[in-house]
Amino acid sequence: MAWDFSTEPEFEEKLAWMRGFVRDEIIPLETLDLDADAFARATAPLKEEVKARGLWAAHLPPSLGGRGFGQVKLGLMHEILGRCAYAPAIFGNNAPDSGNAELLAVGADDEQKQKWLEPLLDGRLRSAFSMTEPGAGADPTLLTTRAVRSGDEYVLNGHKWFTSHGSVADFLIVMAVTDPDAPPRRRATMFVVPAGTEGVDILRDVPTMAEPDEHSGRPGGHAEIIYRDVRVPVENRIGDEGDGFVLAQQRLGPGRIHHCMRWLGQSQRAFDMLCERALSRYTHGSFLAEKQMVQDWIATSAAEMTAARLMTLQATWKMDTGGTAAALTDIAMIKFYGASVLYNVIDRAIQAHGSLGYTTDLPLESMYRQARAARIYDGPDEVHKVTVARRVLRGYERREVPSEHVPARRAAAKEKFAWLLDSASVNS
Repeated sequence: MAWDFSTEPEFEEKLAWMRGFVRDEIIPLETLDLDADAFARATAPLKEEVKARGLWAAHLPPSLGGRGFGQVKLGLMHEILGRCAYAPAIFGNNAPDSGNAELLAVGADDEQKQKWLEPLLDGRLRSAFSMTEPGAGADPTLLTTRAVRSGDEYVLNGHKWFTSHGSVADFLIVMAVTDPDAPPRRRATMFVVPAGTEGVDILRDVPTMAEPDEHSGRPGGHAEIIYRDVRVPVENRIGDEGDGFVLAQQRLGPGRIHHCMRWLGQSQRAFDMLCERALSRYTHGSFLAEKQMVQDWIATSAAEMTAARLMTLQATWKMDTGGTAAALTDIAMIKFYGASVLYNVIDRAIQAHGSLGYTTDLPLESMYRQARAARIYDGPDEVHKVTVARRVLRGYERREVPSEHVPARRAAAKEKFAWLLDSASVNS
């Protein structure tokens, strides 16, 4: 099987422009403490420039205002956008809006697309994805939020948290159980719930390691929400009852690949800082770059990043050529491996900078805190490792005697080559 990650020269020019645009126009925004309104004003002209370059919402098909790029091209783009947390929003493919747009593109009817998807793509609405619950994170089959049909409405009751952007969203996509007696993956359904609907009680933005202060209004945030007798019209249901898990996988598969490519961009930024520090810092009689310990950090980081990049691009190629189903093992593998590479490279960069790396004078400490979450969201490492192991083992079968057992191999070889052994004894 020949993997091909190449792109045409015209697209390579777009990537080159993106690198300069992110470096010169977007990364400087990190030094400013912007609330949601100030961020919108500061980034509006940047978004227009992205649209003029034909790179806005590139993950969607042209019929929905996107570019119809395949996963390989999207992966290469996200590798660049990963260098700055603000960049995806400026290119119209930030989480959770990008994933919600893909979900609506697949599952919504024409009326729902006109009402919710089109203004989302235009940047006139913001969205949130409300699936995770305090008792159902790694295992969504344990969801308890219920949606009960009542005439032309559904009544939602439940407790969600880590609803990203929930406190600033205009509408939420909520996953709730409609048939608790159905098979586990046919129990849940998704609904569009406008943020101002009566009974939607946004308790707080959950403080995290990355964002330790509870906040409201800044870009981001992971809301904790109580749904109390929230009435949602039937026309706000996405797809049929029981389609929730299928739609969630449509949303999460490409999203995990994009996460991994963004992690590579973030890793590369930390790696650049590590190498620059190694060449610049003189201590104990030599530059850090001349010390074998630091050389080991650089060599190991370069190898890990190269491996993660090739694994991720392989997954994108498989998706482009065979669909999501063809890349499920690869997606699970890069999710846990890419997260560890991200964390390790940033950790080494901080160590090379010493006390300076521990301060907020550099972006490394923030990158470090953000990176720890990568091993948890979109499924913890352990879940993805189980997925990889189970899928790999499907290609093997149980044997009474191990296939590599030497006596068994010798007996099989004697039987297969008996003619050779017989002739050898005759000749002797």
